[in-house]
This record gives sequence, C-alpha cells and structure tokens, in this order.
Amino acid sequence: MAKVAFIGLGTMGFHMAGHLACEGHEVCVHNRSPEKMALWGDEFGGESASTPREAVQGAEFVMICVGNDDDLRSVVFGEDGVLAGMAAGSVLIDHTTASASIARLMARLAAERDVAFIDAPVSGGQAGAENGMLTVMVGGEQLHFDRAAPVIESYAKQVTLMGPVGSGQLTKMVNQICVGGLLQGLAEALHFAQAAGLDGQAAMAVIKHGAAQSWQLDHRHATMLEGKFDFGFAVDWMRKDFAIVLDEARRNGAQLPVTALVDQFYADVQAMGGGRWDTSSLIARLKSPQ
Repeated sequence: MAKVAFIGLGTMGFHMAGHLACEGHEVCVHNRSPEKMALWGDEFGGESASTPREAVQGAEFVMICVGNDDDLRSVVFGEDGVLAGMAAGSVLIDHTTASASIARLMARLAAERDVAFIDAPVSGGQAGAENGMLTVMVGGEQLHFDRAAPVIESYAKQVTLMGPVGSGQLTKMVNQICVGGLLQGLAEALHFAQAAGLDGQAAMAVIKHGAAQSWQLDHRHATMLEGKFDFGFAVDWMRKDFAIVLDEARRNGAQLPVTALVDQFYADVQAMGGGRWDTSSLIARLKSPQ
C-alpha cells in the first residue's frame, strides 16, 4: 500500500480516488471546491488539503485529473503547485485529457526535481470510474510505468504503455476521433431508420450482431431513440477534446475532415442548449430544423 495524493474530484476523479482509498492506500485529496472534498471524506474517509502542495507532502504517487491544460498549470506549477511539494523519487501521474505538449512540459519540469512523470489519460466514462473499470493509456518511461501501474490498477481494467511521454495523450486523441465518428454514424443510422418507417430498436437488435456492432451502439442507441442525454460524457468536454485533437493534427499534418465536421455538429448541439448533454445527443440536431 502506498501514500497517494489525488488532485481533482470531478466526475471521474471522485471515484478514482475512492477506489484508491478502498484498496487500502493512504489517500489525501485536493479539489478547488471544499464542499467536494468534504463529500469525498464523508464517503471514503481519507484526508484533504487546502492546496495541491499540501496534499502531496510525503506522497509516493500523485494523481491529477482536472479539466484542461490551463487547469493543469494551475495545480502543477507555482508556489502552491504539486511540483513545489513533491519529494524526489516520487511519481506524478496525469489522468487529465490534455495536450501532448503540456505532458512533455510537465515531464521536463518534473525531471528537474527528480520526480518521475507519466501522462495517463483514461477512457470509460463515469461508469468506468465508478466501477473501477477504466482503460488507461500511458506515455512515459518503462521504469516509471512499472512503478505506477499496480497503483493505477485500483481503478482500471487495462493499463497500457504506449510509448514516450505524450504518447498517452496522443492515444486518447485517437480514441476521441473514433468515438466522434461512431456516434455521428449511429445518429444518422437511427435517424434514417425512423424516417424510413423502421423500428429503430429492432434494426439495432439485428445489426448489433454484425460488422456495425460497437460499444456506442450497444449502450447508447436506446437512449438516443428516446431523446435522453442527461448522463455520460458531456458535449462541452468533447469539444474541448476535439480542439486538442485538431490542434495536434495541424501540427503533425494529419487530415481529419470527419472529425472537424463532427466538431461543428457538436457546436450546433451547444447552440441548442445541449452543452451538458451526453455526446450521443448528435441525433438531436438531425431532428431539429437546420
């Protein structure tokens, strides 16, 4: 069992930190909202700290799960940031979905303090976090990965080293490209089925056993048909992720015409007031006058 700090108790981090505590690790948490820390403490019994620097005192492993690059800068750098308080030889693990460039910057600054770093974004959504069944894609050195993986497995079903620092974030971008395209295809298929007079549920029951099968089809088609989008990964978050993807594509020369188009479709959903709807809400814009 290890002494661990967890920074960020949002939809994902709250449960990830909870699994660490339930596994028997000594956990100290920090969150911008004191109320969230109090709720976490009531449920899991761990400790909390008023600043990131205080939270990481004496920690062997420090996990971060916040919103974006700017949020990372606010909790990692500066006098009250985690790097100011981490001990030499400890490991910094970033679970935020962020840019590969911020991952490389954190790795460089961590190394200056003899702190190991891995970028480790996750996939699996809120349900995966609650059930401890996340998929974690990691960028970093093998030695650092080997140290961190047993602790990460407290809330993961799969932890995979993808390459050097930044590779975890790049792999998460691949994931988001796939998810966006799959959801747009599923939205159009369901919309078409209904327009053609088919029973959408029956159509999905048939095709899910063939080449069209996907996690999104299995878990989202029913709620898409019902127009229910009050759960899962929000459109606002997906647009944040797509901005990172498209920025990286401009840098590496990748052509992403479908991803760019789906990003604009999500902008339409935001304009409909659906920024906090689940990403499967792409079907809603097809049913609305354009």
